[in-house]
Amino acid sequence: MPFEWIVALRFLREGRMQTLFIVAGIAIGVAVIVFMSALLAGLQSNFIRRVLTAQAHIQLLPPKEVARPLGPVRAAGGGPLEDAIVQAPLQRLKSIDQWQTLAAQVRAMPEVVVVSPIASGSALVIRGEASRAISVIGVDPALYFRIVALPEKMVRGTARLTPSDILIGTDLASDLGVAVGDKLRVSAAGGGGQTLTVTGLFDLGSKPANQRTTYVGLRTAQSLLGLVGGVSAIDVTVKDIYAAEAIARRITAANGVQADSWIATNAQFFTAVQAQKTSNTTIRFFVALSVAFGIASVLVVSVVQKSREIGILRAMGISRGQVLRVFLLQGGVLGLTGSVGGSSIGLVVLLLWQRYALNPDGTPLFPLVIEPGLFVASLLLATLTGLVAAFAPALRAARLDPVVAIRG
Repeated sequence: MPFEWIVALRFLREGRMQTLFIVAGIAIGVAVIVFMSALLAGLQSNFIRRVLTAQAHIQLLPPKEVARPLGPVRAAGGGPLEDAIVQAPLQRLKSIDQWQTLAAQVRAMPEVVVVSPIASGSALVIRGEASRAISVIGVDPALYFRIVALPEKMVRGTARLTPSDILIGTDLASDLGVAVGDKLRVSAAGGGGQTLTVTGLFDLGSKPANQRTTYVGLRTAQSLLGLVGGVSAIDVTVKDIYAAEAIARRITAANGVQADSWIATNAQFFTAVQAQKTSNTTIRFFVALSVAFGIASVLVVSVVQKSREIGILRAMGISRGQVLRVFLLQGGVLGLTGSVGGSSIGLVVLLLWQRYALNPDGTPLFPLVIEPGLFVASLLLATLTGLVAAFAPALRAARLDPVVAIRG
């Protein structure tokens, strides 16, 4: 074993109580970092999963109609123009211009995973004397179900969508008193109407959504809403969900369509996600800072206590560089030992959390992803913190004058 290692380990053994306390402090700090990082990452992942399993990452819409002035308003007596009457345009249901070409262009982008056309609009569903206002969403199941996993949300029936089928929410089915296999009359505002068969009931986890949302085949919706051959929107999913806004802007700049990313449509939620990331980073920083000060304080005391031994070693011929490495090694050993213990404690706490923090139905509150990279990062962070914290005491020890140290 190199000479520096022998001296460093001996110093740590001689002050074993100090060593044990600082290792315990480091272990607790690393355990907090591991547990909080995994917990916040799991919570964030759960929130994002809940939001994005019900919507696309990007939705392409026709450009909005712009306001236009109706006429000038002049001052009394025929004076100069004061203002103009501006009327907000009526936003009508219309198709995306040349949507097939647009969909092909977006699908060719390397960042894009799925592109699904949609025809949606408002309609009235009638069952006997009961009627409800609904939102009709016409989809291509082969594509749309890769964006929104509707088959996983089915309560009864199947997610089949032939031209004569309709899927409705459980609350709408309860309001109308219908079940799988019953028929509903759906009438659109434009006068179109069809009789469709209920093939499945779904639960989106929201009562308003279950009362209004219905799904039909794409061609059925096009015929019902008067969008023959057209679509009202194109849903897009991308590989990197956090790059959705940048990709949406590129699509708008290249094609002129309105591209709304999930980041823009869920601005408050995204702000909350970013706040969670910031709080996680802040917790890590202050825990690492407390660990650094703990290691530095122990080593400063060690330099004072071992000044005579350091002076004797210097008089025996060891260099300042060797003294410096002795105390740097102590800091690194303290950081590494504490991080190993802290990672183990953090892993045990995470496993206990997964086992005992449950919903009333016995399922976990939310899934925790225990990534090996988190433990490796914690080990490196604590070890590096130990080395950095040890630098100032090590430099002080290396600068001790042997004569003064021995006399002291």
